[in-house]
Amino acid sequence: MDVRPSQQMRDLGVVQQGAGILAEPARPFDLPPERDEAERIVDELFAAMERIGQVHPFAKGMGIAAPQIGIARAAAVVQPPGDTPAIILRNPRITSRSEETDEQYEGCLSFFDVRGLVPRPLQITVEATTLTGETATTTYEHGLARLIHHEIDHLDGLLYTARMRARVEPIPVEQYRQTGRAWAYDSSARPEV
Repeated sequence: MDVRPSQQMRDLGVVQQGAGILAEPARPFDLPPERDEAERIVDELFAAMERIGQVHPFAKGMGIAAPQIGIARAAAVVQPPGDTPAIILRNPRITSRSEETDEQYEGCLSFFDVRGLVPRPLQITVEATTLTGETATTTYEHGLARLIHHEIDHLDGLLYTARMRARVEPIPVEQYRQTGRAWAYDSSARPEV
């Protein structure tokens, strides 16, 4: 008997849709005083990502937020596709979004049986807190902006379904035909800055 993708994720320790922790904003860290706690939680996120990566390939990259492993704190880790180093987000906040958007399918480890067509900005600027308490500002584009926006939504208590257009429903993963392929972006379409 095949195990449903959502059951597989539950077995790997991912909190599933319907759990209250996924619908509430995560508590920010007070850094540097909570540095040890922040480092421990990020280590747990990397461990979860490692477990998940062993059973499912992520051609588009992947991310996981602390509430998805049952921790209501404002931390997430995003692994871009390829060999790019992972991005650690602590207390992230989107400070600007491009007007230009596109729609691509997204999946979520917390309800992995479906994929949803989600409009997102092509470029976002994010402020996050370093372990020493400084604010770091980074701009992300295209697929990386999408991944990071998705994880910040988790920290704000939102699932991607909240971003979908009205009357657009997620499709069963069995109907999704883009597994194993990166998101496509028109190289001539550059976000307005």
